Amino acid sequence: MRSYLTVSGAAALLLLAGASPAVASGDGADRSFTIEDPRITESSGLAASRAHPGIYWTHNDSDDGPYVYAVDSRTGKTVATITMRGVGAPRDVEAISLGPDGNLYVGDIGDNLNGSWDHVWIYRFPEPKVLKDATVRATQFDVKYADGARNAEALMVHPKTGRVYIASKNEDGGGLYEGPAELTTGRTNVFRRVGEVPWVTDGAFSPDGKELLLRSYFSARGYAFKEGRLGADHAVQAPLQRQAESVTYTADSSALMFGSEGERSDVVRVDIAGRSGGGDSKSPSKDGGGASPPAGDGSGEKGSTLVGAVVLAAVGALVFMNRRRKRG
Repeated sequence: MRSYLTVSGAAALLLLAGASPAVASGDGADRSFTIEDPRITESSGLAASRAHPGIYWTHNDSDDGPYVYAVDSRTGKTVATITMRGVGAPRDVEAISLGPDGNLYVGDIGDNLNGSWDHVWIYRFPEPKVLKDATVRATQFDVKYADGARNAEALMVHPKTGRVYIASKNEDGGGLYEGPAELTTGRTNVFRRVGEVPWVTDGAFSPDGKELLLRSYFSARGYAFKEGRLGADHAVQAPLQRQAESVTYTADSSALMFGSEGERSDVVRVDIAGRSGGGDSKSPSKDGGGASPPAGDGSGEKGSTLVGAVVLAAVGALVFMNRRRKRG
């Protein structure tokens, strides 16, 4: 989603305040990196490849076309551009997720006018076995919400059941929507509200499927997830970024990767405490298992929350002054 006054103002204030994303250490794949491709200016979704270690799939949101990019975390360079064939012209692509079937699911689910489109789309295609520029045939699924149209930026495929979930985006709180057991073509796939969530810009399931992580512009929360329903939630450490848009787990479940929009945008690794990579995954938790503060940042969650609150207050003041100037 493109920046609007609140977010762009917040980004400027963050820069003025000297706040910058805290970067965790890492020397090989799955380290923090900068997206170098000048074509990728609105990276809105992020998915860690399982077939290609250290590769992350991303895409622009609107006005780009049916493209998905494979970016190498070791260099920040694009190593493959995938063009989807067999789909209509994308309107507002906001999310990407990798399913247990080896398919990439791309969510054309944004609606900047909050309910102006009576349906949205999901595109699906197999993750390429070879990283090279290619055109692939994608399957397009029509999607509607049981309780009416809405804006959304988060699409997550459960890593065990393969079921697709969407989290709607609303400043006053959104909903978690569950898709049918299997998506089908030839008819509309109805997504039904199964939980309440905060303002969400992206989300990701833990590799074991036991937790759902949801992020917003200034924070992230983890939710216990069992039998398709949300459980207890807790705060998760997240970096402050100029326009926080995406998140995914690393393929080995040792860390979270947080992405942002903009030219040469950063993807920031946040290690999960007690995890060194490999083995069966464990969900981040508030006590001992959550995402640890990035290296070199001792402020932790309280610092991030405080800065976020200050930014929001300052942006509110800017909006107020701008309105007064217009009236004058």
